Amino acid sequence: MARKHASSPLNIHESFSDVALLMLATFIFLLVTILITNKMAESEQLPRLKKSVAQLEKDLEEVKTTNQRLTRNMDELSSMTPEGQMEHALAAAGIGQGKNRKDFELFIKGLKDLPGKDLHLMVDATGSMHGVTTFLIPVLRVIVIRSDKRLSAITWFSDDKSATYTGSIGEMFDSLMQGAPFIGNRETLGRAFKHAMREAPAPGAYLLIGDEPSTDPLPYISIPSPVFTLPIGRDNPETNWAYKTLAEKTGGKMLHLEFK
Repeated sequence: MARKHASSPLNIHESFSDVALLMLATFIFLLVTILITNKMAESEQLPRLKKSVAQLEKDLEEVKTTNQRLTRNMDELSSMTPEGQMEHALAAAGIGQGKNRKDFELFIKGLKDLPGKDLHLMVDATGSMHGVTTFLIPVLRVIVIRSDKRLSAITWFSDDKSATYTGSIGEMFDSLMQGAPFIGNRETLGRAFKHAMREAPAPGAYLLIGDEPSTDPLPYISIPSPVFTLPIGRDNPETNWAYKTLAEKTGGKMLHLEFK
């Protein structure tokens, strides 16, 4: 019996040692597994990140090129008379003559008849609008000048982001050219109206320019002034319905111009 009792302490120590070694081996295994998993995740994510960065760089370069072209166009227009500038801008947009010109003049007359003296532009700055930026800014200038309204503010919107500019007409359009991204794919107009109402006093009217319906709910009841809407680009029934509804619910009107 004495021999059996003498061997017991040795077995206990061996058991604890085995458990400790097993725990250490398990810890090392888990650590190696985590490191391998992280390495694999990094190897999969890195190409996607590089692709995203490359696309962003391409988009930014396109916006930069467009802004430079717009600046050159504005320099050319500066040598013309005011009337010549307006005719050049309308002709470049394909609304210089014919039915489109008549529609444009009717739209301007509607703006002139609005109560109040100021106008707040709401500009869709998502990627789908990038193609029209060449003539968009000059046409917006013509609209403001011909409407006999004071431009009180400009707000652009894209992907839950927006910015509102105030100041002189030149300062606001310069800020729009430099600050509007014209990238993204979500027309968050509802959020933009809330931002615009916080950043600037209620105008005589808002003028919305865009080519897609809002992707978030619109605060129709809260909008303090009539909204005139100008859907541009392709003839999109969904956009037309959304812009017409916004105009009707706020006491404004919708005009659809066919730009070339």
